[in-house]
Amino acid sequence: MLYSKVTPEQKRIRFRKLLASGTIQQFPGAFNPLSARLIEEKGFAGVYISGAVLANDLGLPDIGLTTLTEVATRAGQIARMTDLPSIVDADTGFGEPMNVARSVQELENAGLAGCHIEDQFNPKRCGHLDGKNVVDLDTATKRIRAAADARRDPNFLIMARTDIRATDGLEAAQERAKALVEAGADAIFPEAMKDLSEFQAIRDAVDVPILANMTEFGKSELFTVDQLQGVGVNMVIYPVTLLRSAMGAAERTLESIRSDGTQEAQVESMLTRARLYDLVDYEAYNRFDTGVFNFKIPGTH
Repeated sequence: MLYSKVTPEQKRIRFRKLLASGTIQQFPGAFNPLSARLIEEKGFAGVYISGAVLANDLGLPDIGLTTLTEVATRAGQIARMTDLPSIVDADTGFGEPMNVARSVQELENAGLAGCHIEDQFNPKRCGHLDGKNVVDLDTATKRIRAAADARRDPNFLIMARTDIRATDGLEAAQERAKALVEAGADAIFPEAMKDLSEFQAIRDAVDVPILANMTEFGKSELFTVDQLQGVGVNMVIYPVTLLRSAMGAAERTLESIRSDGTQEAQVESMLTRARLYDLVDYEAYNRFDTGVFNFKIPGTH
């Protein structure tokens, strides 16, 4: 009932252990708090909160229009609904190094287990689109150094994302990954790798956990967890998968209502009332109410 009984500090410790386990960890992307609970129920290791999903949920493109307040608030709402560790996309850190420092502390306060900060220019763009630009090495490392210095909980994970593969090539991505680790990054997110050998190249360059982004319609093939573990990837995210699935279903249902005058044809594929009540733990709230409001008002005579 209500929120997770696991504290953010406990979730961060669990996240660190997962990354050190030697087994690849799957983090599907939650698009709302209820989907985070579903991810937990299905046995996944953790929850990913995508900046693209947060922006799209507001009806905005993923080009750096969301604010720290919006991201921290929504990410916190999602993280508190699950016992799993949740990590969030912090874009470019929402400003200069001092802003990055504040961003990390706000995300700590919101209950996240970690975040990733990228080396694109602001405004940024989706990592699997063409025409990206990255900042110079000094700017990129200052962001990560500020993030690492600002955290209060040493288990809050600072992940550095680099998009330099698209602009300067694989060797540049290896060198930048090394520099970001030296600046304080606990893990590396090499964006838009083209094949498994490129993930292997990043694995060879650094000795910290690395993340693979298995987003649909992107630059990377949708590799299996076994394939990714085979080249040393520690964590894989599916950032927009659930949002795309949900919106696809919503679109089909609206079309059915429009064309047939009823949603009847789509009911079979819907989450049932009973299943929805189960996910929100309706019965626990009912028992709580019964336990509280079980008294009688004394008479006046």
